[in-house]
Amino acid sequence: MLQISTHIMIQDEEIEMIPIRAQGAGGQNVNKVSSAIHLRFDVTASSLPDYYKQQLLNLNDQRINKEGIIVIKAQQFRTQEKNKEAALERLLELIKSVTTPQKIRRPTKPTKGSKTRRLDSKNKRGKTKAMRGKVTD
Repeated sequence: MLQISTHIMIQDEEIEMIPIRAQGAGGQNVNKVSSAIHLRFDVTASSLPDYYKQQLLNLNDQRINKEGIIVIKAQQFRTQEKNKEAALERLLELIKSVTTPQKIRRPTKPTKGSKTRRLDSKNKRGKTKAMRGKVTD
């Protein structure tokens, strides 16, 4: 069972974990052992509250496909158990990231000092380039 908050939990039956072979170098062991984990979590069919579902589906994340299934591949560690823990931790982070409200961006204007410094540096650069012209006698 994956504990998201004090009231919200995800049952183990809702999370599908498939062991697969890891990619990359690793010697003879990598060809025999399926140590990587392919985690699949269906957001629409889950027991999450509707607010969580809607926020997850609205995320612009490459791990969430069009059908609303979160796909996480964990292959960082050599053991299957550690990769399972890593995949569950990444799923938990993704779901918790939806709950924190985003800060509202308030556009600001550049200060008068920053404007003058920018124009002075442009003026100085222009003078440096002007000095590179042909020399006439």
